[in-house]
Formats: sequence, structure tokens, C-alpha cells
Amino acid sequence: MMEWGLLLLRVVVGLLFAGHAMQKLAGWFGGHGLAGTGGFFESIGIKPGRTMALLAGLAELVGGLLFAFGLFTPLAALLIVLTMLMAIVKVHGKNGLWVTQNGYEFNLVLIVIAVSVALIGPGDYSLDALWVN
Repeated sequence: MMEWGLLLLRVVVGLLFAGHAMQKLAGWFGGHGLAGTGGFFESIGIKPGRTMALLAGLAELVGGLLFAFGLFTPLAALLIVLTMLMAIVKVHGKNGLWVTQNGYEFNLVLIVIAVSVALIGPGDYSLDALWVN
């Protein structure tokens, strides 16, 4: 059952992370696209905003898809952790822990999930398992 649990965790978190990336990159799912995200990045001191939004979106997209497929899982986890740390440092950290105050609670949960899966391994139902077996 653990293998199914890891698969479920990886796929749901990875695909949601990739979807979040597409909010930045293409404006899907109610996102603001590169122009809007770039403007927001500029407003919080991340410059050049559009370029950094593109890099953040690509890191989230690649990290999320790799995580979902269980491919290069340590790299996927690293991309997720780095983008969430940046979100904490630049946006959510000053608001405290709880998401109800726009805090970093959710970012921390994603970091813990990514690190935990990287430490445990992606499971037998992953592309990484194909390379090992």
C-alpha cells in the first residue's frame, strides 16, 4: 500500500505544482500569465520581473512534472523546495505561519512533502524505479 500512497502523493502534488506554474506562464486556471506575474515580481523587488516569472514558472513546471512522474526525484524536490523557499522569503514569511493570514503554512507543507519523498524515494510506481530495476 505504501507504493500506492507515494504514487498518489507524487501525482497530486506534482500536477498541482505544474498547474500553479501554468498560472504564471500562460495565465491558465485564473493566473495572471507572464505579464501579470512579472509585474507582481517587480513590485516585490524581484527584477527583471518578467524574466524571473518565466524562470520561476519553468522551475515549478519542470519540478512538478518530474515529481509527478517520479523522474529524477531529488532534482524535482530541489526545484519545488527552492521555489517555495523564495515564496516564503519574498511573500509569505512576513505574514507568519498561518495561510489564513497569507502566511507560509502551505509552502512549508510542500517543502516537507518534497523533501520527504526525496528521502524515502518515489516508490516502485515511478520512472526512477525503471532505471534502478
